[in-house]
Amino acid sequence: MLVRRIARPLLATPFIYGGISTLRKPQDRVPGARPVVEKIAETADKQLPVEVPRDVEQYVKANAALQVGAGALLALGKFPRLTSLALAGSTVPTTLAGHRFWEEDDPKVSFEKIAHFVKNLGMLGGLLLAAVDTEGKPSVGYRTRRAAKRAADATEKNVEKAQKRAAKAQKQAEKRLKKASR
Repeated sequence: MLVRRIARPLLATPFIYGGISTLRKPQDRVPGARPVVEKIAETADKQLPVEVPRDVEQYVKANAALQVGAGALLALGKFPRLTSLALAGSTVPTTLAGHRFWEEDDPKVSFEKIAHFVKNLGMLGGLLLAAVDTEGKPSVGYRTRRAAKRAADATEKNVEKAQKRAAKAQKQAEKRLKKASR
């Protein structure tokens, strides 16, 4: 559909641009990402048997690379559901790291961060819609359930046919026995 061919590249553009910008100068994003990375690493250390790396710049670069790669694939229409989901997953920490309006005292800066926060929420909504868009085709779950039902129905019919044939063969065998015993 034409709308998808237009909408996907438009939705992917901010991620590609932002990811490339971040890859060029990751150190600009490190201070904002530090509280989020520290919180995630602290929680992960409690849950996982291994220690999680705490190099904030590496997390920033990995997130930026994910945004460029997934954004490019989404723009090209390749794996749109998967790439939309990946971008949605990267949007949450990016938004929490970059638009911490609740920590701002300056009303002007706070307003800007709220605007970007809300914009990211809108993009997250668009990504979630794109992630569940089956392009008018039935979902994998629906197709799986339908195939299982068909297989069960076919098996049931085959069992019924086999039972009828077995009953018929048994009657014929009984007739032959009667004839043979006379």
